[in-house]
Amino acid sequence: MQSDARDAKCLIIFALLGIALTLDVIGSRGIAQQDLARLLELEGKIPLGEVNGRIDHLAFDPSRKQVFIAELQNNSVGVVGLGNGRLLHRITGLSEPQGVGYVPSADMLFVANGGDGTVRDFKGGDFTPTGVQALDSDADNVRVDAETGHVYVGYGAGALAVIDPATQKKIKDIELPVHPESFQISQSTRQIFVNLPNAGSIAVLGKEGDAQLATWPTANAQGNFAMALDEENSSVVVVYRSPPKLSVRDMRDGAVIADRDTCGDVDDVFVDSKRQRVYVTCGEGFIDVFHARADYAHLARIATRRGARTSLFIPALDRLAVAARANGNDPAELWIYRPLP
Repeated sequence: MQSDARDAKCLIIFALLGIALTLDVIGSRGIAQQDLARLLELEGKIPLGEVNGRIDHLAFDPSRKQVFIAELQNNSVGVVGLGNGRLLHRITGLSEPQGVGYVPSADMLFVANGGDGTVRDFKGGDFTPTGVQALDSDADNVRVDAETGHVYVGYGAGALAVIDPATQKKIKDIELPVHPESFQISQSTRQIFVNLPNAGSIAVLGKEGDAQLATWPTANAQGNFAMALDEENSSVVVVYRSPPKLSVRDMRDGAVIADRDTCGDVDDVFVDSKRQRVYVTCGEGFIDVFHARADYAHLARIATRRGARTSLFIPALDRLAVAARANGNDPAELWIYRPLP
């Protein structure tokens, strides 16, 4: 009897130890398996009114908590207030707006138009037109350098235009071999990393684009449209459309750190440094979530709406905004997600 009691006691202890070890493993990953589908909680859907067709990129005014949405096929930019959750204004008369960028120091919004190749400037708050920069053609992605306040715009057959918001004039052109898609400015190294899908490569430019330092071939992967920088881990995160794949490269030498399958028709990717996650938004109708560590493990796939491929992660508000284009009887909306936990 005593032997049986001892054996039973040992089994209980081993069972408890097993539970403890399992919980420890879950804790080290930060998320229990049953909670993976809840990494992003949909807080609300903000109607965008009469907007049809493709929606492109987004930007954010932190002081007014406003999101700007490039409504490409509508030839407009929608202005959404996140404070009251509604459409506040619509800038019309544009020409296929693709990229938008807001400069807090100048309180100005810059809109890149693919249709006529212009960048149009608007005063924050009342959106009075204040200037136009005529680029060659296909004005596309917009980035604002947080250090200098300069506005970078990809355009034409291969260039980045640099605009000084203080004078509203183009101060420099950075030549590239083909049209650039997404590009990012490193705040730690001051380098610029540029997706060049038509050349099957990623270009690495020196400080503020003063010289091309390297070219990283993309081999058989095509359609490298989306890019984000993981400064904390010194990584460049690129997402391809064919085949649909997330690829992580060492920022210093371009060495591939990880390759992971992802959803199709990607257009945006963002790094959530607080939670060490990567969010990929795809026109196939999903958000893919990855762990931003050495293994870059796939954590969850969250259903959205077909065509909802552009987005904006807003660290200041700890929110992910996803632009859902009109689809059938479903109107165009801005979906707001809160990351968990």
